[in-house]
Amino acid sequence: MWIFGVIAIVVYGAGIWKFWKGYKQTNFQPGFTNRVALSLLWPVLLITNKSYRQNFQKALKGR
Repeated sequence: MWIFGVIAIVVYGAGIWKFWKGYKQTNFQPGFTNRVALSLLWPVLLITNKSYRQNFQKALKGR
């Protein structure tokens, strides 16, 4: 069962990393605080916010 926890942590970390690297491609305000908050909250915002989903896709795809 611990393997699911490890997988979840890896996926969460990968999401943070990919969003962080592609943040400049999004429409969000530049700034360290915004970048950190939006990166850490990506799973919740991805589920609940359509605009965030669109920007998250931009960050992941780099366009």
